[in-house]
Amino acid sequence: MPRHFLEIDDLTPAELVDVLDLAESTDLPPALHRRGVALLFEKPSARTRHSMEIATIELGGHPVYVRPQEVGLDVRESTEDVTRTLMGYHAAIAARVFEHSKLERMAAVSSVPIINLLSDDAHPIQVLADLLTIRQELGRLDGVTVAYVGDANNMARSLALGLAMCGATLRIAHPAGYAFNDAAVARLAAAGVSVDTTGDPHEAAKDADVVYTDAWYSMGQEAEMVQRRRDFAGFQVDAGVMGVASPDAVFLHCLPAHRGDEASDDVLDGPQARIWPQAHNRLHSARGLLAWLFLAADDPGAPAVVEES
Repeated sequence: MPRHFLEIDDLTPAELVDVLDLAESTDLPPALHRRGVALLFEKPSARTRHSMEIATIELGGHPVYVRPQEVGLDVRESTEDVTRTLMGYHAAIAARVFEHSKLERMAAVSSVPIINLLSDDAHPIQVLADLLTIRQELGRLDGVTVAYVGDANNMARSLALGLAMCGATLRIAHPAGYAFNDAAVARLAAAGVSVDTTGDPHEAAKDADVVYTDAWYSMGQEAEMVQRRRDFAGFQVDAGVMGVASPDAVFLHCLPAHRGDEASDDVLDGPQARIWPQAHNRLHSARGLLAWLFLAADDPGAPAVVEES
């Protein structure tokens, strides 16, 4: 049975550590030698496409980028039929979609791993890079406190799950009307994850080790931009918010950033920002995940990290 990666807790906590360790390995074998990886995108991307393509190439594979008009999930063909076709060509299918249910339908019929590159419900591939960055910057994950300022969206859900798996905690500051939806609440509760919430960014950030934010409006929400800017007034991560965090706190943003909205320029470009190492870790964490899927997951007895010679 293939291992799918639709949400961060499709890995066990031990497997998550293995993936992060593989992400930092500089001597991985060509786990994808002469094998293809299909990259399906319903939404545009910069970091996700480039990181997945290069990660596949670095492991000896061949990435094939598929634009939405080339396949048309549930338009030209059903999602299931597209999956059945592509799994005959590729070692894995990675997809960036709107409806999370499409990924679940793909996984239900696929004989190869399905990887979530972003859905309206979850963004686990980003969280791998976030956890890797936090571990590199702070030297640990256990006991870390992360303050998330913004919409309790797909990014926040996956981050809450991933942090809990590592013994870290998440606090969220959001305006009224932007709490986790009912499905996310149920998903977090089923995983035994609790999140402290507040309407005050300064309260969330107080003594935090990491301050994290995301765009106030994402792909597909452009029509809501004006209203969301009104609703999120007072929720910008600025020097005042960073000033109440731990003196050694770092600032993260999953990007793209709308400068002057969710974060001020002096924070985005300031000494506490780690957004560029975080963005570059998208490549390393993607490579770690692919290596794990085709090395350790294929052979449960294999060492998680290949020893360097």
